[in-house]
Amino acid sequence: MMYPHPIIAKEGWPYLALVGAITLLVHYFGGIEWSWPLWIIFFFVLQFFRDPQRIAPLGRDLVLSPADGRIVVVEKVNDPYADREAIKISVFMNVFNVHSNRSAINGLVKEIQYFPGKFVNADLDKASLENERNAVVIDANGQIITLVQVAGLIARRILCYTHVGDRLKAGERYGFIRFGSRVDVYLPLTAEPLVSVGDKVFATNTALARLPGLD
Repeated sequence: MMYPHPIIAKEGWPYLALVGAITLLVHYFGGIEWSWPLWIIFFFVLQFFRDPQRIAPLGRDLVLSPADGRIVVVEKVNDPYADREAIKISVFMNVFNVHSNRSAINGLVKEIQYFPGKFVNADLDKASLENERNAVVIDANGQIITLVQVAGLIARRILCYTHVGDRLKAGERYGFIRFGSRVDVYLPLTAEPLVSVGDKVFATNTALARLPGLD
């Protein structure tokens, strides 16, 4: 799951190779007047699959953002994956955000639940329970944190590389969602949110909440 941050996500290499080859061929035989739309597509794919290295802020009691994007939900709800009341913080990723997903905390993966579903706009709250999604339930020093990758309107592939029994480190890369989506974070009621709806956040760099007792 850990790899040396190659700037471009490994998930993007096949797309870049295909689009790049087609673009170069069209440019070679037809010139820029025929190839310029393909160059735009190539650079869009390049920016979509960027995967920069991130440094976590100091503080053992911090819950880090698992994704880049915009906060669309901060509220008390029922966590359907761990069957408890929880504070839910949702990060919406558009097509211009980095789509690499990273662990919010240090902890042991206790359960992974995958659900097929719809592909409605991930900006809508109903996407949390209706869209295709993958939930990772983590035990962090006796406290349960649930990270849920949710597919979006354009997204058609959720990638999760962790397994039950794995130990994740805060900021460790554990998955990827292609082309627009969201990540829901369910926290114990003792958590203190540090973000509000509308805030921009960055995976690993931004702390979503403070949770006493984290290791």
